[in-house]
Amino acid sequence: MRRTLPSFPAVTLVCLLTACGGDTGTTDTASTTVTPSADASTAAAPAAIAPSATPTTAAPAAPAPAQTLTAEPKPPAAPALTCKQLAGAHVGSAKVPYNGYPDYLPLTEGRWSGEDGATVLLQKPCGIGDLDGDGAADAVGVVALNGGGSGTFFTVLVWRNSGGKPAFRALADLGDRTPVLSVQVAGQQARVVWLTRSDGRSMAELDIRRTSTYQLSGTTLAEVGHTDAPYTP
Repeated sequence: MRRTLPSFPAVTLVCLLTACGGDTGTTDTASTTVTPSADASTAAAPAAIAPSATPTTAAPAAPAPAQTLTAEPKPPAAPALTCKQLAGAHVGSAKVPYNGYPDYLPLTEGRWSGEDGATVLLQKPCGIGDLDGDGAADAVGVVALNGGGSGTFFTVLVWRNSGGKPAFRALADLGDRTPVLSVQVAGQQARVVWLTRSDGRSMAELDIRRTSTYQLSGTTLAEVGHTDAPYTP
């Protein structure tokens, strides 16, 4: 019996079908399925946006109550000095001595008498008004000193208003036998009308009526001007 060999094309086909020339095991073609992880899914999903709070319009603040400024009350003005008060005032001081006396001379009912025989008498002319600009009425008066001889020395004095009481402040000497006729205070100045004499006249001869204007500066009473008029006794 004659054996029939397979033809070459048939062998070739079988070889191709059975992966000829390679391993004899069967090779399974596996397909890989990738399953997305939970984290990836979560990351991919858009995050939920929390709803924003609805802005509210704040109510306008109530205006602050207006402050009422209360002016501090001014201290009460000291009562004006009176000419009568000068009858018990002091004449001179240790700082501003009167006629060489080292301390003040206290008047009693308008008079002072010293152990040396001298006397000081308060004269009638007197003026009341503000001299130092503090709004309180001061006093300007005149005293006459007699040392026991023929001379009588006149002096203009200023008493400052210290709480309604006279406090000696300054003086201006007029000289021997030069009587004062009147005193006025206005515009922080004192106007004093007094009698004096021309050069060469005797002490008893008064022929000039002088009006002097004085201004107070600290403890100094300075004459800032005067006018003269003829005087006949």
